[in-house]
Amino acid sequence: WTHEMSKLVFFGEILLRLSAPLHQRLQQLNHLDICVGGAEANVAAALAQWGHQVELVSVLPACNALAENAISALRSVGVGTQFVQQKAGRMGLYFFEQGAMQRASEVTYDRANSSFSELSADQFDWLKIFQDANRLHLSGVTPALGAEPGRAAIAAARAARTFGVPVSFDGNFRSKLWETWGGNPRATLFELMSCADVLFANHRDIALVLNMKFDETSAKHAFIQAAKVAFENFPLLRHFAATVRLPGAVEQQSLGAMLAVRDGTIFEAKPLLLNNIVDRIGAGDAFAAGFLHGLQHSWLPQRMLDFALTAGGYKHSITGDMTRCSVADVESWMMSTEADVKR
Repeated sequence: WTHEMSKLVFFGEILLRLSAPLHQRLQQLNHLDICVGGAEANVAAALAQWGHQVELVSVLPACNALAENAISALRSVGVGTQFVQQKAGRMGLYFFEQGAMQRASEVTYDRANSSFSELSADQFDWLKIFQDANRLHLSGVTPALGAEPGRAAIAAARAARTFGVPVSFDGNFRSKLWETWGGNPRATLFELMSCADVLFANHRDIALVLNMKFDETSAKHAFIQAAKVAFENFPLLRHFAATVRLPGAVEQQSLGAMLAVRDGTIFEAKPLLLNNIVDRIGAGDAFAAGFLHGLQHSWLPQRMLDFALTAGGYKHSITGDMTRCSVADVESWMMSTEADVKR
């Protein structure tokens, strides 16, 4: 397939994020800011803005104004929604408090009994969905929602492999979600990682799934150890990538990235110093989108990694879950040394 003929498929829950404005705590509030998000939807939205044909597979409540708002928001950035089913249930929500100084940001989930979490693993026609597709992207958020979403994610990944569609998987481990229903993530995440040729994960994800420990005295060393073990355990894996975050205060952090390929080569991207951070939610999704964009265009590994890191860094300047930028915006940011006014 050529880039123009292909489509990228994403499977996951579409959420509404309810944010406390101006660094307030939830208990202080009399109003909330609302935006549309979700891990897979965020990646899809970025790639749609960068010229790719994308289709999001999900489930939203029927006859629901919040669901219609979410669909409209996704369509407005070019995300295809023909495979978004609408069934009985409710909209998945989460509440977000933006931290300040050394007070960390915090997420409170309200996703129980959402239409997506109540889905059936066999309700999707994957043969139809994967027609003319050349990638499926999944994340660890979906199986964290319950046993049936986990089975659906595995069914999607297996179907993709059957139809010759490569799979990318973002670890996105969410302990709070797994704990709500007492799920055991290890076997499910192992199965999903086994289907992937591209894995966005860090040493902690690999340690969890393979029941191992890595030396964490150096982030670089831990990544290299995890990559070696990942390639040994997942024969389909070709690219293993992760961001490396060195936190300071909430508004200032250093963000780097590393990539390992199957032949053992390790690539590093020069860290970005991010000052006056506006919103870091969705930065990992923007990083994944940047990498997949480069992969679709057959870029060399270093260029893919540099673009991905810059896309992730750029997201820190954008309010909301989804990034809002063009390829030219990201490339300009890669080249720029100062934030002057564009005139």
